[in-house]
Amino acid sequence: MADSVIQLKCNCNNYPWGRTGRQSLAARLCEKTNPEFKLDDSKSYAEMWMGTYPELPSYSLKTGEDLQEILNRNKDKLIGKTVVDKFGSDLPFLPKILSIAKALPLQIHPNKELSEKLHKEDPEKYTDPNHKPEIAVALGKFEAFIGFKPLPDIEQLMKLESLKQFLPQSGSQKFDNETLREICRAMLKAPENTVAAAVKSLRSTPVEQYGKQAYILDLIPRLEEQYGRSDNGNLIALVCMNYVILEAGSVVYIPADGIHAYLSGDIVECMARSNNVINTGFCPKPDRDSVDLFTNTLTFKQHDPNEPMLKREATAKSGNGKTIEFKPPMSEFNMLVTELAAGETETVKPVLGPSIMIATSGHGKMTVDGQEFPLDEGYIYFVGQGVTLDISASDDLAVYRAYAE
Repeated sequence: MADSVIQLKCNCNNYPWGRTGRQSLAARLCEKTNPEFKLDDSKSYAEMWMGTYPELPSYSLKTGEDLQEILNRNKDKLIGKTVVDKFGSDLPFLPKILSIAKALPLQIHPNKELSEKLHKEDPEKYTDPNHKPEIAVALGKFEAFIGFKPLPDIEQLMKLESLKQFLPQSGSQKFDNETLREICRAMLKAPENTVAAAVKSLRSTPVEQYGKQAYILDLIPRLEEQYGRSDNGNLIALVCMNYVILEAGSVVYIPADGIHAYLSGDIVECMARSNNVINTGFCPKPDRDSVDLFTNTLTFKQHDPNEPMLKREATAKSGNGKTIEFKPPMSEFNMLVTELAAGETETVKPVLGPSIMIATSGHGKMTVDGQEFPLDEGYIYFVGQGVTLDISASDDLAVYRAYAE
């Protein structure tokens, strides 16, 4: 029988938007418990994945065995019947650490119905039939473009001379979400020279014409430096999307089909088990997907910049009040966060399903059924269902734990 607590070794990918070498928290944490991972100061390290997705799976640190194989053999003990009946023996969630140096591709994650269709048509590109709503927890200052601005704010900007060309030519005077869909389509299909001229014009527009959106003038040079003036993503992000700045501990929720492009920072991310994405900007032309597919799929749920924010909630799983919970509106996972100062302790009551936890900072230990496990920065554990954790900190300790129940 497998142990209920399995220390994991994980791996990082090297997308070009990741932070370089030791500047990447994802790489530094990965290095702590993966003896085969050799950090190279010349490489970009974007994401460390923790879980059973086949593209970058996790392994038992002790035996080297693939975590998925361990779960397949011990699903009743480690996952529990309720979760197996609902999701099977694959973990239904995928936690990651992201270290972001520049804008991620302008993207949406397709809904379940579309994912099933795309996976059937092109399984190499869309590697699973699942949707991918996600949360991002800021570990420090985190900048992102998330959802669409309130319609009046976009409408105001569209009166600028350089942007009028992207308005739909239909006779309707109403500025609504369908107008916005057609603006996005026009901006994403615009030739490079048109985009470059529009961005140049935005850059030279007097600050007073922007009103409360004057921050755009600060962002233009940053985006130009990252992806050039002619990238279509510039127009969508600057004109149509909410620019948000989160401080450590704040969390956003991105629904399926929700437009987003993270810009900078270190985050703990967790999503439904999927790797499906449709990209249309902030990436090389060959990496871009169909503009019509993208714009037809867009959802307009998050127009208010506060709408994606998730609240920290008290949790019945906390014994000493040192653990809070994030509950995104989806069934695949919740996330527990335990934060302890030196000398403090916490008992986390049993979770009725599988979980993966990572200490992102600090040092401590956890005790499970009398057995002690070190809980230091970068240490990652799979924890089976029905287990009580007693955690103690020798200095300030932060632990993030995604679970399904």
